[in-house]
Amino acid sequence: MRLTCLFFLSLAPSLCLAADAADAGAAPQGDGPYAALDTLWRERGDPAKADEAIRQASAALAAHPDDVELMFRLARATLWVGDGLENNDRKQKLGREVWEVGDRMVKAKPTWVGGHYYAAAGIGIYSQAVGILKALGEGLESKFNDRLDKAIEIDPKFQKEMPLIAKGRYYFELPWPKRNLGKSAAWYRKALALDPSNMRAMAWLAETLWRDGDVAGARAQLARVQETHVPDDPPEEARVKSIAQKIAAQMDKEGAK
Repeated sequence: MRLTCLFFLSLAPSLCLAADAADAGAAPQGDGPYAALDTLWRERGDPAKADEAIRQASAALAAHPDDVELMFRLARATLWVGDGLENNDRKQKLGREVWEVGDRMVKAKPTWVGGHYYAAAGIGIYSQAVGILKALGEGLESKFNDRLDKAIEIDPKFQKEMPLIAKGRYYFELPWPKRNLGKSAAWYRKALALDPSNMRAMAWLAETLWRDGDVAGARAQLARVQETHVPDDPPEEARVKSIAQKIAAQMDKEGAK
């Protein structure tokens, strides 16, 4: 968001996490180190460029620890990389880092959606890496929801409706008896009502519909994903189409008809 997503998200197929500099604060893209980081963001389909963005943002933030724009760009790059990993120690580490940077953003700029969303997304990545039962045992469900609900309250459209999509994935990934596929689908549909071309919402709605017995509806959503294009963000398009293809393959494997 896998979650490809997440236990609590997905977060990213995963969840993660389309974003551009317009979602940050007021600083222009061409100011200071931001331009280089924004260029690396647009090129993040190359894993080396995505890792370089983390390195450069970390170094810049170390030199300017109160810069919310740098916090945003570090969280954005780190979440993208973490979302693309299988569950492992690095994913856990990156999730914790996104969580911590998100909370730093909240302290620096509490009325802005970004810190609340990234803190929640980081908890989602971390939870996926450590496992659902351990995450629940650590009390992360309430921490995740507190942050995500605040993000939804402030700006549900942030980063292409990712707070709404994250909530939908949360209800999908929860174990029985907390899992609620009806609520999961409802949150995805809220995202699609705001943006009918939202590929992540389509992909995750497809999986929810499939698991809720609506195979035809799921196939229709997966077809929509393959027909949709995101000309301003090729890496996002490629990642979500890969997610959709994996869902379709699993449906075929399990004989969904």
